[in-house]
Amino acid sequence: MRFPLIVLVASVVDAASIAASVALAPRALPNAPDGYTPANVSCPATRPSIRSASALSSNETEWLKLRRNETLQPMKDLLGRLNLTGFDATSYINQHASNVSNLPNIAIAVSGGGYRAMTNGAGAIKAFDDRTSGATDSGHLGGLLQSATYLSGLSGGGWLVGSVYINNFTTISDLQSSDRLWQLKTSILEGPDAKHLQILSSAKYWDQLVKTVDGKKDAGFNTSLTDYWGRALSYQFINSSNNDGGPDYTWSSIALVDDFKRGQMPLPILVADGRSPGELIVGSNSTVYEFNPWEFGSFDPSVFGFAPLEYLGSRFEGGEVSTSSRCVRGFDNAGFVMGTSSSLFNQFLLQINGTDIPSVLKDAFTDILLDLGESNDDIAVYSPNPFYQYDNALESFSTAKYLDVVDGGEDGQNIPLHPLVQPNRHVDVVFAVDSSADTKYSWPNGTSLVKTYERSLNSTGIGNGTAFPAVPDVNTFVNLGLSQRPVFFGCNSSNLTGPAPLVVYLPNAPYTTHSNTSTFQLAYENSERDEIITNGYNVVTRGNATSDSEWPSCVGCAILQRSMERTGSQLPDICTTCFQNYCWNGTVDSRTPPDYNPGLLLSNTSKSSDATRGTLEPTVAAVAVVVSFFMAM
Repeated sequence: MRFPLIVLVASVVDAASIAASVALAPRALPNAPDGYTPANVSCPATRPSIRSASALSSNETEWLKLRRNETLQPMKDLLGRLNLTGFDATSYINQHASNVSNLPNIAIAVSGGGYRAMTNGAGAIKAFDDRTSGATDSGHLGGLLQSATYLSGLSGGGWLVGSVYINNFTTISDLQSSDRLWQLKTSILEGPDAKHLQILSSAKYWDQLVKTVDGKKDAGFNTSLTDYWGRALSYQFINSSNNDGGPDYTWSSIALVDDFKRGQMPLPILVADGRSPGELIVGSNSTVYEFNPWEFGSFDPSVFGFAPLEYLGSRFEGGEVSTSSRCVRGFDNAGFVMGTSSSLFNQFLLQINGTDIPSVLKDAFTDILLDLGESNDDIAVYSPNPFYQYDNALESFSTAKYLDVVDGGEDGQNIPLHPLVQPNRHVDVVFAVDSSADTKYSWPNGTSLVKTYERSLNSTGIGNGTAFPAVPDVNTFVNLGLSQRPVFFGCNSSNLTGPAPLVVYLPNAPYTTHSNTSTFQLAYENSERDEIITNGYNVVTRGNATSDSEWPSCVGCAILQRSMERTGSQLPDICTTCFQNYCWNGTVDSRTPPDYNPGLLLSNTSKSSDATRGTLEPTVAAVAVVVSFFMAM
């Protein structure tokens, strides 16, 4: 039987990876001038300014020259292992290495969905990482991460990206074996369960968070629930030397470390949405913001500009920091950026009636969140607005004193594809890991792809000229099984309205465990965390190719398709079969499907998944602490 083999392989990979792991040490820098509190500093000789989104930044353009060359050897190694009979990867890449733009430009996107998305996505990254022991064996996909140019995340996927980049571009195995990070056994509302933290109670934990955020407030900056949320997340994701959740670590410091500057890792991008004042629900035409190590901004016509991330918090007017103003640094705290991409407090308000919190606490928490929502404190506040009086921005943005920024999946685009479909980035293929909870039982059904496709159809408005492969409706995803196995979209580029990547859709499915935990589950035993990571590994490798022995070859075909089209080269023969098996052929079945409730795919004794595996699980005591804390504010 296949199932015992998969469990054995995954277990060996985990144990060996932990034994051979690289050191977990800080790599992003604790370079904020005053901890969590943004501080006035002298401006550089060239004063910070807003640039137009009509092109990539000079920082990214120069970095790409290094990164694309750094991907060549890993790509040779990867393609050489993928059983592409008759194809010489080394010869092909060497032949075109003098014009690297002809070679595959790979991106990975990891969806949101709380800890479910973080852990399922972690399984994918673990499978794609050639540092994972066993990941370069037959049937595996190690080296895809090293071959990629871009890695994007939002919400729980953003926690994954942040955990990797802030901590020495570490491996997933290191995060699993750490006694400081990814210790999820107690709810984030109670405080971290880690050996190095001597916190006596949840009340003292929250008191520590409050004191840190108060520094920002006392310095004259607007604060919101996201400040506390980001600080709490930091205890789980940032391995600071002071064991304090890294209040002085910044997202922009990633750009300062030597390995990143040499192009030795993909470009990390986090995604968030804009929300109009007074709104609770984010619309499908919302502004999509990105955070990369150099900038914060949007390609969308509502803003169409980027601000230097290091100097967020400075008073920009008309695209410049005036000579009469000092610059500000430290606003882009790494935890605050990760918290911004996952600011689900307004979604919590929408979902709270479906949770198991006792009614007396539910009523109190609802009242608090309603009050916060009415004053726009339930989201992340970016004040002052860096695009204030910026000519390229629409009036509603250029006249706003501050920006409201929320979880990047609230517009329905829960896979962070937006930065990767921008024509200036010339991405050829995106491996889209979808851990969304679209269905009754918290499985994905393609909603995110549908939303991104629909947005691209508005080519003269919010779509802004981006193209995206056609996808079917969500009922078709379920009825045809497209939400249960990998699917390729955009195989035939001649059918597209413009340059767009081939999308390899990798939906969360129960290979070796039911990984459909609730987005609002806030506590995990290490065993459950690790089971979902192993399941995610099996999702993207198709059980180390035991579900389909040709799957690794098909991954190679997806990587090569656009490149070989540009160079007029013939794809390996196996690609004909691969595209027949994995490319969506346009068939639709829009009938209302029954509840999507799959059993284990790699077990002859599939267990029932008749309910989502978790709900919101803060303890009553923890919720009481948080409620009393906010009532006292």
